[in-house]
Amino acid sequence: MSREKVYALLREHPGEFFSGEEISRRLGVSRAAVWKAIDSLRRDGYTIDARKSQGYCLTGSPDALVEREIRRYLPEGFACPELRCLPEVDSTNSYLKREALAGAPHGTIAVTNCQTAGRGRMSRRFQSPPDCGVYLSILLRPKLPPAELMGATGMAAVAVCDAVEKVAGIRPGIKWTNDLILGERKLGGILTEMALEGETGQTEFLIIGAGVNVRQKPEAFPPEVAQVATSLAAQGYEASRPALAAALIEAFYRLGEDLGSDISPWVAAYRRDCVTLGKDVRLLWTEGQERAKALDVDEQFGLVVRREDGSETTVRTGEVSVRGMYGYVE
Repeated sequence: MSREKVYALLREHPGEFFSGEEISRRLGVSRAAVWKAIDSLRRDGYTIDARKSQGYCLTGSPDALVEREIRRYLPEGFACPELRCLPEVDSTNSYLKREALAGAPHGTIAVTNCQTAGRGRMSRRFQSPPDCGVYLSILLRPKLPPAELMGATGMAAVAVCDAVEKVAGIRPGIKWTNDLILGERKLGGILTEMALEGETGQTEFLIIGAGVNVRQKPEAFPPEVAQVATSLAAQGYEASRPALAAALIEAFYRLGEDLGSDISPWVAAYRRDCVTLGKDVRLLWTEGQERAKALDVDEQFGLVVRREDGSETTVRTGEVSVRGMYGYVE
């Protein structure tokens, strides 16, 4: 495609001008094709300077979640054969569930600029406006029993923290189990979903999704989440969305390789990042709630707490509210 060829030429020679005639000669395309390619790239958000007698020079790239931009931030030779960049989708997890049933391979990535039905845990809605965040999921097909995948959500939280730190220079905290925290507000979240084979009960596929708020200003959050949510920009940090998407892909691939092996380094990182530990918490059950103290995270990312009667237990499901965060102050 002429557009991709023209883009590649200009990208490989930053700061250099190429005349339309030179581009045409180098790429073996017509001058009209060159002009159309330049026009198309500009409409995609690329800044291309044009100077009489000098030609064209690429001087700026859009903060866009498109394949060419994401791939240029991946390490040379990094194998990610199935990278699907969607302008808009209901949710990247839902999309990959459909694609998994249709035979999509292990390692398939879905990333989108906007989710119309983004989801979090317990079917909560995850606000996913266009041009503001990174919404990305990975499809894994680990040949492992479900019991060996219990730590996937905790590992994913560490992976997202790694990616954010790499790109934005700030490491979020983790509110047990899967909320990313910055400035005591929610920066993003993680959703893991698993499907089992009906006859064997073995894992058919595992999908891990993450949403990270990047560019929203404080006033952009709707009233129902304004007191809870934040973004990198709202906290004073800048990040390229395609660079963050690439960092997430690297981190999720690393996670996939470590499933079923020694995950103790992931647990240690989770303990270090977990803002819940040492805090007074409320355990929110279907039948009620109780107060406790968060003590530790076990080797499968379960939350070890001390109840008011002095007994200790490990929480693996349900909601945990942390004192001083998300409105819990009493």
